[in-house]
Amino acid sequence: MTDTPVSEMSFEDAMAELERVVGTLESGDASLDDSIRLYERGAELRKRCADELRRAEEKVAAITLDEQGQPKGVQPLDPA
Repeated sequence: MTDTPVSEMSFEDAMAELERVVGTLESGDASLDDSIRLYERGAELRKRCADELRRAEEKVAAITLDEQGQPKGVQPLDPA
C-alpha cells in the first residue's frame, strides 16, 4: 500500500492498489486494525476508480459523429 493520496492517483495506480488491498483482505493475514484501515483505503480507491470511469464514459458519450460515422468533434454534456 502506498501513502499517495487517492485523489492524486491515476486510474491505473488506484486500480492496482485496490487489487492489492482486496488480495490482502481476502488472504486474512491482516490484523483487525489493519483490515479496517485497508477496507477504508479500498473504499476510497473504489470511489476514485468509479469516478474516473464515469468521467471517461461522459467524454466518450460527448463525441459526435458525421454521416459516415467518423468522429467530428465533441458536444457539451447536458448535466441534467
